[in-house]
Amino acid sequence: MACLLAVLVVAFPRIAIVLLYLLTNFFSGIYHSFLIPILGFIFLPLTLIAYTYLVDAHMPLNNISSLVIIFIAIILDLGLVRGATWRRR
Repeated sequence: MACLLAVLVVAFPRIAIVLLYLLTNFFSGIYHSFLIPILGFIFLPLTLIAYTYLVDAHMPLNNISSLVIIFIAIILDLGLVRGATWRRR
């Protein structure tokens, strides 16, 4: 069940962000303004979810495993953007 949920989050990250915001307190207390979550929702949704998870789980962001998670999220986000522009052609 958890693997299916992870696949759905990677496939539809913006829907996951909206559901997490509406149904849980996942984003509460992490961001001080709405600007960064809105920009993350528009441009890098998986990175927004990964960074929020790491901060919410109290994992140090200077740890190599945390940086790898953020890096993979950025690569996946850029791949999703590249795939969308490739499909439009």
